[in-house]
Amino acid sequence: MEQLLIKKKEIVSAFLKHNILVNRELLERLNQPHIVDEWHQAITQGKNPKELIEKKQETTGVRIIWEYDDKPKKRTVQDFVDYFNARYRQIQKLLTSRQDLQNLTSISRLRSKKDSEKISIIGIIQDKGTTKNEHIMLTLEDTTGTIKVLVRKSAQDLMNTAKDLVFDEVIGVSGSVGDNIIFADSIVIPDIPIQQMKSSPDEVYACVLSCVHVGSGGFEHEKFNNFIQWTQGEFGTPEQRAVASKLKYMFICGDIVDGVGIYPSQEKELSIPDIREQYKECARLLSQVPKHITMIICPGNHDVGRISEPQPKFLKEYASPMYDIPNAILVCNPCLVNIHASDNFPGFDVLMYHGYSFDDYSECVPSIKHSGTHISDRAALVMRFLLQRRHLAPQHSSTLYIPDPRYDPLVIERVPDLFFAGHIHKAGTLNHRSCTLIAGSCFQAKTDFQEKVGHDPEPGVVPCINLKTRNVAFMRF
Repeated sequence: MEQLLIKKKEIVSAFLKHNILVNRELLERLNQPHIVDEWHQAITQGKNPKELIEKKQETTGVRIIWEYDDKPKKRTVQDFVDYFNARYRQIQKLLTSRQDLQNLTSISRLRSKKDSEKISIIGIIQDKGTTKNEHIMLTLEDTTGTIKVLVRKSAQDLMNTAKDLVFDEVIGVSGSVGDNIIFADSIVIPDIPIQQMKSSPDEVYACVLSCVHVGSGGFEHEKFNNFIQWTQGEFGTPEQRAVASKLKYMFICGDIVDGVGIYPSQEKELSIPDIREQYKECARLLSQVPKHITMIICPGNHDVGRISEPQPKFLKEYASPMYDIPNAILVCNPCLVNIHASDNFPGFDVLMYHGYSFDDYSECVPSIKHSGTHISDRAALVMRFLLQRRHLAPQHSSTLYIPDPRYDPLVIERVPDLFFAGHIHKAGTLNHRSCTLIAGSCFQAKTDFQEKVGHDPEPGVVPCINLKTRNVAFMRF
């Protein structure tokens, strides 16, 4: 640890010497030991630090803004407590500046307030229920205490908002004080701000796919080969080939192989029973993608390694062929990257997440469950819901997670321009304020498990976004 700190200080000194601003983004990257080692070695060899920062982006148009690279270690009960406290602080910071939270105070100070006095608080949802009179009763907690919050059924819009709230999300509430209770007038969720939607100065495309499931007996070989040929400009209609000619970025949101031992009796459904051979075959297929197309690939719950999120990059011990693909950038799940930046354009910030938590929210959020859409068509609705909550899995148990005591890595602190995900096996898209949300499809036929849970996958559909117009087209293979 001491040696790492020494290296960091030497790197920062080199940055300052070359008039490089040491901003938050650089400090985040310096929290990753492998980057510290790489940059320190280059600096000691006399390389200009500016070249280190810009080198990857110059060649690929991709810059990693944030990825999780913490080392595995023992976790304690206190880590869970600190984790939720950290989440509270992170989202509290996002809510504090909201103008609709007037007279903001802590829960412990409510005792000194007069009855019917107007106040606002920020709290994490500890409990949620319905009274005998069909009002919604929330229990909110901050770092100073807990308080009941009553949402009257007569306030229909407020009730609809309250119905969609889930445990453990952080919200703001404005209302009037009662006897150890708050009568809610408004509920404020963190959401992303309203701002202008970015547009690329030139016409290029990014495509989104997920859940390739190489090694599965249901892997759609023909559809995937058609897709590969399309990237090479050798498949599709003239219009489709025109899109392929301008394709520069490919995002693959996890489950690139089917894995081994993911569910009971899976071995009976595998065409490739060895995990290393699955990755070898996957790398062989993806190596055919033209080199001018940069692939950004994260793991999913079927990939080798831990399922707990954030998931590290693919383990080299099993997936080494993936690291040999020259135009592939392997990242963790979730991650935040910037693409297509130039001297005159800041590029697009892309939030990439496999989507393991999506199943829970498609069923437990009333507005999504009763949206009139099939369960397989709800991915984009879930993505919007999570973006509004500024968290990828707010409710405990909706995904397995690492209780990091320092901060909650699943909080969406930086507002993305694009949000890409998968997991549900059906493509979808929508725009929410300044962000375009895209769910990738799959390349696996319907499994017995999907039949049981009511999923209706649509293999071989690849959404492509025009970064100049922000229009999304669905390529079917």
